[in-house]
Amino acid sequence: MPTLVIANKCYSSWSLRPWLLMKQLGVAFDEITIPLDLPDTKARVLKHSPAGKVPILIDGDVTVWESIAIMEYVGDAFGAPVWPEDRKARAMARSIAAEMHSGFSALRSACPMNLGKKFARRDRGEAVDRDVARFSEIVRQSRERFGAGGPFLFGAFSAADAMYAPLATRLDTYSIALDATTQAYVDAILSLPAFESWRAAAMTEEWVVTADEVDEEAIENYRRAA
Repeated sequence: MPTLVIANKCYSSWSLRPWLLMKQLGVAFDEITIPLDLPDTKARVLKHSPAGKVPILIDGDVTVWESIAIMEYVGDAFGAPVWPEDRKARAMARSIAAEMHSGFSALRSACPMNLGKKFARRDRGEAVDRDVARFSEIVRQSRERFGAGGPFLFGAFSAADAMYAPLATRLDTYSIALDATTQAYVDAILSLPAFESWRAAAMTEEWVVTADEVDEEAIENYRRAA
């Protein structure tokens, strides 16, 4: 059975991506959690990967790091339907997954993933607004062209949805206003049993990553009291 090395579930957006995909597609795995921002974090991660970052998938004598590479490997090694079957849908899914990987910097910077908090709606700047608008455009186009078979970007859940899942959590955490189509998609991600399992585990964590705790008052705090 492969092992997935991840970081804190409350904060680690990159860890969430392959974890969610594998859970949702029924690929069994063990997991190792290495908390972020501790004195020995880097050394512990380096024991598993030369890149020194999570997530990392270990499958026998194969080690794969970086989220998209892990998801591609899952498809190759376990026959999981990681990408849409239709060639045109698959091309678009891979394109938007890569766009997520390299883009949305304003939203990711201003609104760190933090499943333990809920913040009031407020103006978060033009750059964040542009990122949200682009995300909504992606959702609308994907759903209109290829989404007839289910509630996700290409109907059935795929690696593209796994890539955008942490962005969906940010929109919820920071109470960002969305059009009806985008909100329905975000709701579909957040109601996944696999995501609900991830969130429940995140709420039991006691670690706090100061860099991902934005300096504003939370209207709700979901984290279980220590």
